[in-house]
This record gives sequence, C-alpha cells and structure tokens, in this order.
Amino acid sequence: MKRLLIIFAAGVSLAAAACLPAAASAGTTRSAAVSFTCSSISVNAPEGTTVESVTAVSREAGTVTVPPVPPFTNVVEIPDVPAYCDVTVTLTHPGVGDHAKVRIWLPETGWTGRFQALGGSAFAAGDYGAGLAGAIKSGYAAATTDAGVGTYLDTGWALNSDGEVDTALLKNFADRSQHEMAVVGKQVVNEVYGRPVSYSYWTGCSTGGRQGYMEAQRHPGDFDGILATAPAINWDEFEVATLWPQVVMNEENTFPSPCEFSAFNEAAVKACDPLDGAPDGLIGDPATCTFDPRKLIGKSVECDGEQETITAADAAVVRKIWDGPRTPSGRKLWSGIPIGAGFDLAGTRVDADGNRVGAPFPVPATWVSTFLKRQPSYDLSTITYAEFAKLFEQSQAEYDAIIGTDDPNLSAFRRSGGKLLTWHGQADQLIPAQGTVDYRRRVELAMGGAARVDDFYRLFLAPGVAHCAGPTSTGPAPTDALGALTAWVEQGKAPQTLSAAITDSSGKTVTRELCRYPSVSRYTGHGDPADAGSYYCAPARH
Repeated sequence: MKRLLIIFAAGVSLAAAACLPAAASAGTTRSAAVSFTCSSISVNAPEGTTVESVTAVSREAGTVTVPPVPPFTNVVEIPDVPAYCDVTVTLTHPGVGDHAKVRIWLPETGWTGRFQALGGSAFAAGDYGAGLAGAIKSGYAAATTDAGVGTYLDTGWALNSDGEVDTALLKNFADRSQHEMAVVGKQVVNEVYGRPVSYSYWTGCSTGGRQGYMEAQRHPGDFDGILATAPAINWDEFEVATLWPQVVMNEENTFPSPCEFSAFNEAAVKACDPLDGAPDGLIGDPATCTFDPRKLIGKSVECDGEQETITAADAAVVRKIWDGPRTPSGRKLWSGIPIGAGFDLAGTRVDADGNRVGAPFPVPATWVSTFLKRQPSYDLSTITYAEFAKLFEQSQAEYDAIIGTDDPNLSAFRRSGGKLLTWHGQADQLIPAQGTVDYRRRVELAMGGAARVDDFYRLFLAPGVAHCAGPTSTGPAPTDALGALTAWVEQGKAPQTLSAAITDSSGKTVTRELCRYPSVSRYTGHGDPADAGSYYCAPARH
C-alpha cells in the first residue's frame, strides 16, 4: 500500500504535512487459534473517563473506501481487506464535554496476536481508515482515536467561548486520548478474541511520531514497540520556528519565486553531493554542506517562460532561511530548513495586484494565529523579527509542559522493556531532522551515553528523503521499518541498518542500507551508486 500524503495548494503545491501509516509486515508470528465475538462488547472506562457508547459492526471482506477528509478531495480505496469487527467506543471526560472516539478494527481470521495503534497527521489525532485497513491486512488488531478534536486543519475546537485555548481538548490531542485508546483497544481485543494481545505497537509519522514519543515519555507501559517517524517533538518550538521563512521574506520584502528557490536547492545539492564520495545526487550529511547561496547572484533562471535574475536580496533570504530562526541580537533559536530540502515553508503566491506575497504553510500558521495570538484570522505578514522571538518564547512558556514532547528521561520506558525506533528524512522540509538528533543527544546525556541508549532507542537518518517519505523525496526510504521493530521486540534482533529503496525518474530501483545514528553512509569508491552494497557505514565527520 502506498503512503497517503497530505497535499495543500497555496499558490504552488506544498509538500506533505504528514503521512498515514502504510501497511506493515506481519513478521513471523503465527495466527493464533482464538474465538471471535463481534457483539455485546463491554468496556471498562479508563480512569477519569466515562464510556458514552460502544458499537460493534461486522464488516465483510472486500474493498475499504475512505471518503475525502479536508483538505483531501479524493476517495481512497484499500482492496483485499479481510472481514473484520469494527468497534467504536466513545469516551468523555466529566466536566469537559468532549466526545473522543476510539475505533478498533479486528480481523475475523489471521490475527497474529499483535495490536497496532495508529497516530495522526497535522492537527488530526488519528487515522481515518487507510492505516487501519493496512494493519488488519497484515494480521494486526488495530486502533486509533480522534481525541475529540478536529481533522487535519480543523482547529475550531482550539478556542473556548471566552476566546482562550481549550486546554482540556489540547491535552486530549497532546497525550491523554492516545493513552486511553491503548487501554480501551487492548480491552476490546480481549473481549473479541477471548485472550489478550501478545505484543503491542505504536506507528505514526509527523504528529503520529510525536504521539509515539509522548507514549514513551508519559505512558511507558502502553507499547512494547514504538515506530515514530519524522516525529513532531519539540512541538512548541518547531511549530513557531517553521514560520521563520515567511517572517524573513516579509521583513526583507523579498519573495523569491518557486523556480528561484529550486535553483538554490539544485546548486546546493550539486555542490555537496560529492562530500560522501558518491555521485548519487544526494547530500549524505547535510551538516557538512556549507554551500553559500551568494554564488548564484546574477544567475538567470527560467520561471513560467520568463527569465528572472537571482539577486543579492534573494540570496540573503535563502541564507537566513537555511541558517534558521534567530533573535534580533543573533541568538540561535532553532534549526532552519535543511540544505537540500524543499522550500515548502517559504511558499509564495501572487495576489490580486500581481505582487508576490507569502503563503504560510497551514500548520505553523494555525499554531501561531490560533494558539498564540488567539485570533484565527491574524495577519501573519505583520510579524517582525522582534515579535517572532517573543512568540517563540511565549510558545515555550505556555505549551512545553503540555505538548512539548521533549522530556529526555526515558528510564521508565527502558525499564518496561520497550523499544523505540525512529527514522527521519534529512531532506524533511517541514520538520527539520536536527530537532530529532538534538533530542537523541539529550537522551544520551540523561541516560548514560549512546551505548546504553542504543539498547532500547535507535535513530536512522535518510539522506534525500522528504517529510514522511513524501513525493519530493530523492533518496531511498525504509521499506519495512515496522518489520525491523517487531524483530527487535520479539526476537531481540536490534537493527544495525534499515533497508531502504526508491524508484528514480528512469524507473530504476535505488537501494541503500540506512546507517544507525551517528554513523553516516560512505561510498566504497567502486560499484553501482544505486546499489546498497556499494556503501558502508562510517563515523560522522563532525
């Protein structure tokens, strides 16, 4: 099953905000001989909740149709889904007035004894059916929750009648509902099959990745294994930080066109591709790339049939965007867009007067306007460098405790025997991989060093891979990371590398073994650059 990506239009197509989990390998666990009951299911309310309703419906085998969910406009169809029991449990927290739906799908036959929980995307807390269908096709009982909030970009729930942030619903979105989903989901599995799950897993990318880290930090006993891809951890910081490209363009009154941004990106990749020794069109280690955008000043590029000349002002904007957010005094706040990643966060459009203006990416734009300014229609183009720094600090002060997801103390998760596996694209244009790397380093400092952390938490970086392996990726992405996680959890086979692949523009399959952080891939100097066997993992040079 191909990954399903969120695509927005804002003058030009923007890249994936998130990715729904793909169908995963069922591994080697055999189907258990169990009873199956899809009726009269009772659920004990998790602590602090009341069960409002429980429904159970038997679904026939066939194609699952997932209707459009804004901003999606297409119907998604998942074929060859086995017959399953579709259970919906609605929970409420007394005094809150919320209605959080937990949905559990349980295959009638072929259950492997495994349970898989699926995370969300952008401001959606869970899956809408594609991930659930993929999971039960692979023998999992699967669950997800909407946390009682909105869809991908619907944050109408965020402000209460007094115009203040609804912290109860934000808590649902941040972590409470995911934990309750795990509790309820396992109960339902026991009711339907007559025995408990053998192994439980979390899978998710972007928001789903953040939720996985939150589970490890706050609810360490919920899952045996957590696959958290391109995780939106450090939420209170990076959501503001990723508005930085818009602030730069507005403050400098310079809005490079999409083809000009592409020219900078292509030049950087060309300049830094040789650093890993392989002529593969990828920046193997973006931290070593020091390409200066001023080298393109005066270059002519073709944009929609017209020639445009790159100016010193264009280069200055790109330089600031790559460098990342700083205070007016020059203090570094966060990482910028990685060199080699797309400039989706620097989206622009042409207004009614024919002027090019900024087109902020919806997720950080909503975070700043709604959760910080408490004004959903706030004009973000008025934000100055000085105000940006204040908004960054405000977001940290108000939201780190509830949704920051950056606590490096994973001691309880380690004691529980859990395994945390993360991969992150180094050309991630929406969530800089450096935030994940920094978190991993802080965990090492807090928990006794890299070797001890590797016992339960491993990170893999994917050169050239965009957010959640989106369509702008030029490098190989993992082909079965969940299979690697199940082998680690169930057989003790800790992954040394992750197998990855991509089909290039000529139709050729390019393979690579992604190296375990902090190692990076190096070309052997001979062999086909498209073949994983032509590379080895070596210590990073910085």
